[in-house]
Amino acid sequence: MKKQLFSFLCAGLMLTACGQQNKQVTTMDFVDNVKVALSDSGHINLDSLQWTREPAACEIKNDTIRITTAPKTDLWQRTYYHFQNDNAPVLQMKTREKFFSFVVKTDFTESHHRFDQCGIVMYLDSENWLKGSVEYENEEFQHLGSVATNNGYSDWATTAIPADVKTMWYRFSRREDDYCIECSADGEKFSQMRICHMYAGADEISFGIYACSPEESSFTAVFSDMKITECAWKAHDGQQPDKK
Repeated sequence: MKKQLFSFLCAGLMLTACGQQNKQVTTMDFVDNVKVALSDSGHINLDSLQWTREPAACEIKNDTIRITTAPKTDLWQRTYYHFQNDNAPVLQMKTREKFFSFVVKTDFTESHHRFDQCGIVMYLDSENWLKGSVEYENEEFQHLGSVATNNGYSDWATTAIPADVKTMWYRFSRREDDYCIECSADGEKFSQMRICHMYAGADEISFGIYACSPEESSFTAVFSDMKITECAWKAHDGQQPDKK
């Protein structure tokens, strides 16, 4: 499944290239590539892969995507800092599927400046999005964290990890309009980072990968081992919902 998924993904990106805008998917030609991937061994509708914003440069080779960031690119809305940054490069696919998981491995060996970051994202619009990443801080530590932005306000939940960690796997899971982000050091054992509700995430969503450098920096982020699976975030088996 993984090899087939990447062969279709890479072929589509080579056709559209970094210097061109991907074809916009309309209601008439919409094909839910997640449903296709779940039911047909990872085959994807290439029209559903598109740059929300393009990076400074990118390269597709074999099963690897390399995104080179430009300085002063970021995603953040208002909270605490009071600024609104909305220019990070984002590569996404669309779906209306309500139950699935998306996995990707990130390699940020080249990150070297404060806030350099790359990871997983669900970008709906400038004021509604979700991301998980490792952000470089200094030579001693970096931030493993996630941001949920609802109705124009971001939050940031983090934990400090050693600076010598240079790869991280993420798993993004959807259960209707609720979402889970998990991380893993080896792609096998995942730990929960965040569970959240997204007010704008009840119907069609876009999700994928991103990289950015909020300050005067640039680095190349490497993405590989992408796959779509049945929802790995299982239904809660404890306390039942309150009766209305």
